[in-house]
Parts: sequence; structure tokens; C-alpha cells
Amino acid sequence: MTAPNEPSDPSEDLPRYTGPAEGEPPAYGQPPYGQPPYGQPQQPYGQPPYGQPPAGPAGYGQAPYGGPPAAGRPLANWGQRAIGGLIDYVIVGVIADVFRVVNTALYVLLTLVALGWTIYNKIIEGQTGQSIGKRVAHTRLLRESDGQVVGPGLAIGRWLLHILDSLACLLGWLWPLWDSKRQTFADKLVSTVVIKE
Repeated sequence: MTAPNEPSDPSEDLPRYTGPAEGEPPAYGQPPYGQPPYGQPQQPYGQPPYGQPPAGPAGYGQAPYGGPPAAGRPLANWGQRAIGGLIDYVIVGVIADVFRVVNTALYVLLTLVALGWTIYNKIIEGQTGQSIGKRVAHTRLLRESDGQVVGPGLAIGRWLLHILDSLACLLGWLWPLWDSKRQTFADKLVSTVVIKE
């Protein structure tokens, strides 16, 4: 409080900034709503807030404490995996192969279509965990470490690594019959599991 004869401080009469009113956008230079103040770590896009476990598609990725999220889900049996593989690989390849004797040009064209179809199918599998065959067989491909989808690059890489499953009289394709994690050689190399949907 100032004495009647003393001049008042001119800064006392200036309006004070109290932040944006509710419903107004933030002022220039201020972080957007829901973002931490500048200088604090930003949360990566699509990640849950710190301290919360990640959740995969349709609730996958939830697991009891002390184990990887995929550990809480039942593993797909060999029959389910075989049905998915027949739809994803064998049928498309057989259709193209039928035309090998009939017409070479048509065979080459159908082989390219089959290759394109397979790559597209692997991209979907990487993004959602399910290729067309896995969707029909009610199975899902997940990373063993955290129960999340593997991404298109790893899904295509896993598909290429299935060459190792075909070596030694198709032993890698049969490996899930007795393996504790029901993994093929390709699954072991990229640390993936196939679970029941």
C-alpha cells in the first residue's frame, strides 16, 4: 500500500497473464495441451504413459508380473500353424505352379503375383499380427519379449528365414510339434511366437 502523496508503481496496474482460459488454444511458445512442459522428456508417439504396461492389439500384451506379455497367452498348436501356412504359402504357390507346364509367360506372371501377394500378406501380418492364413486359423504372431506385433520389416525377414525351416527335410516346419515354445527355426532366430487368437 502506498502513501497518498507517493507515486504508485506503474507495474502494479498492468494486467497479469494467467495462462489460456479454458477452451482457448495455448499461447505462442507454450506446449500444446497434454504435452509435458519444455525440457521434460516427451512420450514417444503411440506409447502408453510412463509406468503403465504396453498393450498390444485387442488387449494382447497383458501378462502377469514377472513374465513377458506373450507368456500369458496360449500358444498355437501345430495344426493351427499348418492351416495358416497352407493358406499363406502353399495354395498361392500351387496355383502359380499349375501353369508352369501350360504356359511359361503366364507362369512367370502368376509367380510375380504370388510374390506380391505374399509380401502384402507379410506387411499386414507385421502390422496386425495376423496374415490372411493366421486370421482363418485364429492365430497371431507376436514378439516373444513384449507381446507386441513385429512390424512389416521383421515379418518379411521371418518369412525369408523360413528357408532354414525347409532345409534338412523340412525339419524346421515340424519343430513346433515338440518345442516347448512351439517355434520354428525362423521364430527362434527372430524371437517370435504364434499364439491362439
